[in-house]
Amino acid sequence: MNAVNIIQPQSGAAFELKKGDVLTVIDPKGQQVSDMVVFNRDDTKEKLSAGKTMDFEESILLTKGNFLWSNRSRKMMEIMEDTNGRNDFLLAPCSPETFKIMYNNPDYHPSCLINLYRNLQPYHIEIDDIPTAFNVFMNVQFDAKGKLKVLPPTSQAGDLVRFKAEMDLIVALTACSAEDSNGGTFKPIHYTITHRD
Repeated sequence: MNAVNIIQPQSGAAFELKKGDVLTVIDPKGQQVSDMVVFNRDDTKEKLSAGKTMDFEESILLTKGNFLWSNRSRKMMEIMEDTNGRNDFLLAPCSPETFKIMYNNPDYHPSCLINLYRNLQPYHIEIDDIPTAFNVFMNVQFDAKGKLKVLPPTSQAGDLVRFKAEMDLIVALTACSAEDSNGGTFKPIHYTITHRD
C-alpha cells in the first residue's frame, strides 16, 4: 500500500518522479481542484506546455489516454486513469493579482502560483518559469462565443487521476486556493507515488 501524502487546503507540495513512476492525484472530499506543473528533472527549462499539449492531443479537455507534452514537444506524462474526466489548461494558476483583479480583494489571499513557487524553490525554479498549470478536476465551461465560466468541480469524494512519468520529472501540486474553482470551499488534495519496478 502506497503512503498517502496530504496537501492541506490552500497549500502545495513538490517532489520528484523517475521515468515509469505513477502519480495518483486524489480528490478525497470532492469538488476540489489541484493545479499541477511539471519540469524535466535534469533540465528545468523543459517544462509542461499547455499549447503543445492541446495541439498534439487535439483537445482542450484531457483525460485517460492523453499525454501531457513539454515546450520541446516531448511527452512528459501519460494519463492512465481518470475517474472524473474533467481537466483542462484553460486558466492560469490563481495568483495574488487574481484576487485583486477578479475578486476585488486587496488583502493577502493564498494562491496556487505562490504555493507552486514556494515548493519549487529547492529546485531553483523562479516564479516566472512556472507555466500554465494542468488543472486537475477543474470544471471550466464555455459558450459558442468562447466565453468562459468557472463552475464547481464535478469530482466526487475519492475521484482520481493517475499519471505515468515519461521522463524523470519534478512535479508540483496544489490544493487550489480560488473560491470559484472549488464551489466556494477549500479542501485537501491527496496523492500517492508508485515507483517503477
